[in-house]
Formats: sequence, structure tokens, C-alpha cells
Amino acid sequence: MRWLTGWSTGVPRAGTPAHEALALVTPIAARPLWTGPNPLWAVGDWRPEEIRLVTLRPGAPAIVTTGSGGPDPADDTPATIRLAVLGHCGASDAELAAGLAAARGGAVRHLTAWPGSHTVVLRSGTRSTVLLTDLAGARPVFHTPWCGGTAYATAALPLADLIGAPLDTGHLAARLACPESPEALGTGTPYLGVQRVPPGHALAVRGGRPYLAAYDEPGGGPPPRGEAPAVRELTRALLESVRSRVRTTGPGPDDAGRARLGVDLSYGTASATVALLAAAVPLAPAAPGGGERLPAVRGGARTGAVKGSWARPAVREQPGPERLAAVTLDETDGPVTLALAPDTPRLRHTVLAPGPGTLPYAGPGADPRAGRLTDEPGPELVAAARAEARFDAGGTDHLTGYGARQVLDGHPARLADLIRAGRPRELLPPVAALAGADRAAVGVLAGALRTPLTVVRAAHRLSRIRYADALDDAAVRLTVRHIEDERGTAGARSAGDLAWCVPGPAARWLSDEALSAVALRLRLAAREPAPAENPGARRARHALHRHARSFRTLVHAAEQPGQRLHAPFLDNQVVRAARLLPDDVRLQPGARHALLHAVLTGVGRTDLPPDWGRGPRPDRAAPARAGLRLAADGLAELFDAPLLAEAGLIDLPAVRAGLAGSADPSAVLPPGTLEGLADLVSTELWLRRVRARRHGACWTGLPLAERTALTAARFA
Repeated sequence: MRWLTGWSTGVPRAGTPAHEALALVTPIAARPLWTGPNPLWAVGDWRPEEIRLVTLRPGAPAIVTTGSGGPDPADDTPATIRLAVLGHCGASDAELAAGLAAARGGAVRHLTAWPGSHTVVLRSGTRSTVLLTDLAGARPVFHTPWCGGTAYATAALPLADLIGAPLDTGHLAARLACPESPEALGTGTPYLGVQRVPPGHALAVRGGRPYLAAYDEPGGGPPPRGEAPAVRELTRALLESVRSRVRTTGPGPDDAGRARLGVDLSYGTASATVALLAAAVPLAPAAPGGGERLPAVRGGARTGAVKGSWARPAVREQPGPERLAAVTLDETDGPVTLALAPDTPRLRHTVLAPGPGTLPYAGPGADPRAGRLTDEPGPELVAAARAEARFDAGGTDHLTGYGARQVLDGHPARLADLIRAGRPRELLPPVAALAGADRAAVGVLAGALRTPLTVVRAAHRLSRIRYADALDDAAVRLTVRHIEDERGTAGARSAGDLAWCVPGPAARWLSDEALSAVALRLRLAAREPAPAENPGARRARHALHRHARSFRTLVHAAEQPGQRLHAPFLDNQVVRAARLLPDDVRLQPGARHALLHAVLTGVGRTDLPPDWGRGPRPDRAAPARAGLRLAADGLAELFDAPLLAEAGLIDLPAVRAGLAGSADPSAVLPPGTLEGLADLVSTELWLRRVRARRHGACWTGLPLAERTALTAARFA
């Protein structure tokens, strides 16, 4: 796990406990980026090119350094400004210097417009620090009170370790009951006292006090454009995100024999689009041995080595552009076949054969505490072994299509936004598509009549209902356990999503006490002012935030040593470009495939068939059910005396029955069953690993106090 950390305090007097703590406590194995009252450290296996520092002092030009050679020995003054950009950033040194100069006036939004995925830290003088989150939430920031000031980090676990925070079971209940509802989650974390900075916000710490401010208002920004200019902007942003990663000079093949670049073709058209864009980026030939790229000098340089003539040396045969490791797991059809067409020679395809080690739930059975401890729980923990097998065959820099569905697709709740905007006729195409899907699944009567009526009625209700009333209704449904689990048709699922607050798939297995605690959070949130956003835009934004949290957990759980996983669709510039797409374009049947088709056409890939990506998708539930059957004994032991039940979070008999039913290949599962069980199993695994963890593993100088990882049930 890679993270940044630092703090800002008041000026403690010498000899006080605060002064002694500041002198003794430092992160383990950390590289100081700057020191003083507001120190900053980089912890973990950061590459040198991932750490870029800019310093601007009065009367001198900006100094840009790459890598961490130790803190600047020169003392800062109140007029000194520093900028740290950590992660993958496609900005040039000149752009970083210009961005820091523009930030002197207080503007920070332009610091989030560079290609790539990175964390930006701005320090003004010696007492003020500003940290910027990304729009999706894949690179979060956390903070907590400490020593009369504020400690901050890009991971929550080190801060919890710093202050000895117990687990917040109320927050865990909210994550399981309403994982996409900010009204239930708030800004809390699984650790009491550690707060999360919302995506699109800046954390400013001045004189030890934290201040939150949105640098990118959800309802602000330019209005949606027409389809053609929006697609052009999306093409430009996505191509620039992919190009900046492909052209970045990185290490050659590592000790594990990985190629420098890899692409993941296990997620359909989005990953195939990233692969084709990466393969289309022109590169100079790579130097033998994985060193720096050789300059393309036509004909070579003249020498006088041969007497009486100006001869050229023998032209060195240079290898062709490096190939990309294209990885597929259990699938050989669909977009992969197209991606491996003969006119894409740079892709070297690897198909991983299915096996017990590539199934979900492959790891939890043996020793629940043996896996990696992630910052937060997430369903990716149950599929970590499957993801590790896929990523191990990929490149040192491995590009994925993660997040494309949440960035590009039209969330069903956006139907209510169309009604609010006075455009009800634009509901016809998406509703007709839902009716057609249900007509083929459950018959003409239900598909042609019931589905359109149900969806349109739910859209009208969401467009009219007051925000406070919607949250109160959701609280009542949780309290009386009115959680529908039989929504088998596409129309019924879409109608269920047409609400301000929707229970998660694990809510049906929570205890009455846990559901009542989450319902109380919703009632309290209903007393707050209503958001200015439309319900559909808000629901879509928070679905993206949840997915970005899942990607971050996946990185912590499955990223190989020395490897980097990239999700270009979660970059700020791609998210901003996707916001320009009109709602009616997003809600068209097959909109995501059509948009990605248009992106590839815009970069010159004109040989794609019109129906590219719209074929039948593989059964995603089959590997999960097979993994549940193989891990049935280990899961039964895991839930023999689970910590979730000890904390009062779950209805244990119902969970055991759900696990047994899911392992039965002949049982018909209600929608959301597998997703809900993955949430529960992963949270239980995470709790076991947190409890087994040694206190003080992130810091030196902490007092050796006994702290339990899980306290008594505490629903706050």
C-alpha cells in the first residue's frame, strides 16, 4: 500500500506532550518530502517518476524535481509555495510550474485538470496545507484530530493506527445497508474519529484546523453539449489519458518477467477500447534491455572513421515497438476477438485457463487472516486470488477498463431528470428497450404492459417527491425490513433504482438493530437542506464513488509488487468529459457501446462492425457460484462465530441459510444475492485481519498500549 501522510498543528511549547509526540512519531519506512511544522511523507514503494515536487520562492524561478532525494535543506519563508504531485501525472515540468504559480492566488481547480490519476498537495508558507481529492474517489484523503492539530493521509488505516481508533460498527452497518447513499455514510470511515474528504473537495489545514471546500461543484460546470462535441471531448480526454500512460518512461520487464505494458480484456468493450487505444499510440523503438528509448535518427550520424570519405556507421537493427500483454480470464469471445485482429499486431494475447485458483472465494477458506489487509472492506476481497492471477500475467503498468459503466452509462434514475427537465418523450427509447428485454424474459403481457407502466410511474414519482419525504420513506422501509429481493426483470430493477436512497444487496441479512441504526441516520439526514442536484445525477455520481472505492480496494488487495494498475476512465479529465454527454444520449439502448465505438472511430479505428460489443455477455454469476461450492466448508467455519454477529450487525441464521442456498447449483437465487454475500464475506474477512493486526505497524514512537480492533456494538 502506498500512501502520503503528514500533519499540521499549532506551535506546541517545548516540553509539552504534544511537542514530544511530534518529535518522536514518524511513519515507518517513509521518505520525507518536506519538513517543518507541516511535514509530508511518502510511504510505500513509490517509483521515482511518481514523486514530483515544485518549489517557488520569491524572486526565483520555480524548481521542479522528480523523485525524492530528501527534503529541501533551505528554510521556508511565509512566501514560499510548494507543490507535490504523487502518482501518475501527464503534466510537463513547465505545466507544473505554471500551475503552482497560478495557485498563489488561491485557485486550485486547475491543479486537477492534468491527465492521469494523482494526489496533489499544496503548501503555502509554513502553516497552510491543501490536499485535493479526485472526482471519482479513487484517490481519497482522510483526516483526524491529533496533538491539538490535524493529521491527514491518503489512507485511513494509518490514521486509525496513529490515534488508536476503534472500529465504527455504525459505519459498517451503513456500508452494508446503503452503500451508495451519502445520507447514511456521511464522511465517516470504518474507524471512529477518522473522516473522509468527499470526492471533488479540497482539505485545507491552516494552523492545525481542517476546512473542507468543493473545488468542483456537482451541479456547476458547463452545461451538457450536443452529442457530437461531447463525443469529441470524450475521445480527446480518453486518448490523452491512455497516451500519457503508454508513453511514460517506466521500468522494463521486472523480476517476475512482466512486460512493461499490459491491458486487461476481461471486462468487455471498455477494456477492449483501452487496449486498442494503447496499441494505437505510436512509440519509438525500445532500447535493448528495457532501457531508455532510442532516438529515431534517420540514417545515423556521420563520422570520419573511414579514410577519404564521410561514411555512416552500420545501421543498428532496432527492435520494433514493444508489445502489450493482453490478458483474458476464462473468456475468448466478444470484443477480445476483435482486439486480436491481425491488424493489431502489438497485442500479445494470454488466455488464463480456469481453475480453482481463479475462482472467487479461492482464498478465504484456508486462513482468513492470511490475505492482505486493505484500507477498507470491499467485495473485491473475495475475488482477490482471481484478480491476482489476472494481474500477474499482465504488464508492469496494467491498463484496465474499470469504471466505464459508471462514467458513461445513464443511471436509471436519470429518467426522472428528463421529466424534471420537461422532456418526457425522451423516456420512450429506454423504456421500450426495457420492455423488449422483459418481453423476451417473462412474456408479452408483463413486458409490453407492466414494465412500461412500472418504470414510468416510478420516474414520475421520483421527479415529484420531496427529498426529506424520500429519505423518511427509505428509513421506514429499513425499519420494517421491507427490502424487495424478487425484482427479477430488468424493468423492475430499473424501477427500484428510481429512488433517492436504495438499500444495498446485503441489507436483507442485517440485524434489526443495525437496520434501525441506519434508518436513524437517514431520518437525521432528512432534516438537512435538500441537495441542489437532480436525483438522477446525484445517484449516478455516488454510484461512481462507490465503484471507485471498490477499485481502490482491488488495488490494495491484488496489485502485484512493483506493478501499477491504471483505470483511465476514472481520471478527472475523462469524468469531466463524460459529464458533457446529454442525458438522452446516455439513456439510449446500448449507449456505452455506441460511445466507445465512436471514440475508436474518432482515433482512426474505422473497421469496427456497427453492433460491436452488443453480443451476449458471459455469465458473471457462474464463477461466483462455483467458488462458493468449493469454499463451502471454509465459509461455514468462517461464519461459525463471526465478528459481524459479535458486533450485532447480521442475522446469523439467515446468512448461513443464504450461503447454503447459494452453494446449491440447483437453487434459483433472487437478484443481488451473490453481491450481498460477497459484501458480508469480505467484511468478515476484513474484520478478522484488522483484529489480527499489530498496533503501531505504521509508525515509530507510538506508546505500546493495548487496543482491541473491534469494540462492543456501537451504532452512531
